[in-house]
Amino acid sequence: MSNVLPGREAMMTTYNPPNIAFERGEGTWLYAEDGKKYLDFYSGIAVCAFGHAHPHLVAALKDQADKFWHCSNMFRVTESEKLAKRLTDNSFASKVFFSNSGAEANECGLKVLRKYQEAKGRPERKRIIGMTSAFHGRTLGTIAAAGNPAHTAGFLMEDEGYDQVPFGDLEALEAAITNETAGVIFEPVQGEGGIRPGTAEYLRGIRALCDKHDILMMVDEVQCGMGRTGKLFAYEWSGIEPDVMSLAKGIGGGFPLGACLANDKAAEAMIFGTHGSTYGGNPLAGAVGNAVMDLLMEDGFLASVTEKSNKVRAQLEELIAKHPKALVSVHGLGLMIGLKCAIPNGDVLVELRNEGMLCAKSGDNQIRFLPPLNVSDDELDTAIEILDRVCTKLTA
Repeated sequence: MSNVLPGREAMMTTYNPPNIAFERGEGTWLYAEDGKKYLDFYSGIAVCAFGHAHPHLVAALKDQADKFWHCSNMFRVTESEKLAKRLTDNSFASKVFFSNSGAEANECGLKVLRKYQEAKGRPERKRIIGMTSAFHGRTLGTIAAAGNPAHTAGFLMEDEGYDQVPFGDLEALEAAITNETAGVIFEPVQGEGGIRPGTAEYLRGIRALCDKHDILMMVDEVQCGMGRTGKLFAYEWSGIEPDVMSLAKGIGGGFPLGACLANDKAAEAMIFGTHGSTYGGNPLAGAVGNAVMDLLMEDGFLASVTEKSNKVRAQLEELIAKHPKALVSVHGLGLMIGLKCAIPNGDVLVELRNEGMLCAKSGDNQIRFLPPLNVSDDELDTAIEILDRVCTKLTA
């Protein structure tokens, strides 16, 4: 007898989802076909930054859908031009390339690192340094940059020009830089690797090394960007500026959209014909991206993310003290929160789902909380109540 879930016969088995199918969402809640509702602290892996069916995002999408969907980048896309200007006005960057996903945004950034060196007359500088426990996507280039054997096995012929050093270790990074190094890529807050924020000192150290060796600094803010940490971009907490940054997930609020941002120095070599995307920055994506920016840039909104983060982290610390056999420590920044478990995180994940709450796993035996940025205080309280019940049940 087949173990394939009904309706999934034609799907590649690259995923193994539970037998739950959703029919609609509203705010922080998802409603399954069987009528059960779930508190969504997964947010489609930090994608649904304003929950489900937010009226402002829905209206923007419907309005653009009634006009036209696609014209390709062979013509101007004014909605995306407007979004690019808003992103550069609120960041270090001066140029933007739009894509459909985080992996594509990272691919663009990796090409920028190498193209910069070639334009400087140093074509031998092709190697890029990444960090252990990183995640940058599932394309050939991005799995090579992260170097996780679980993702690279069977796909790469050689090292593809990438090196990895331990996240947080400046001495190892400096030792890895050679006259073949083009740049460095890292997540200011590692997601898959265990919700690990890099310290301000660490980010400043990377910046100094990149300046010293004239190599580019690229931050992957696909998960930690767009308000997730309480600032528009996570690099802002350290007081430095990168040369290149990738964005996706929350930037589209659920609509496929990614972006690679660069300063003038980094972007100068990306001339006509060096890169492209058929769908990237299409009118629908541009319209929704601008609607997301409308919400993020409202007075006091980013401060509210920090306030909610402080509230829920204090509640989680109380649960850790109450359930030492189940929980160990809380990690992260803003509403990108990891909870290290004393028992298998998979067991906690399943039991949370049984209780009507959706979360994700992360490295170091953690449960990852990624609620919508506009989650209410009552919904945070509900999440804590559910987690409390689950810990009691699993350690009884």
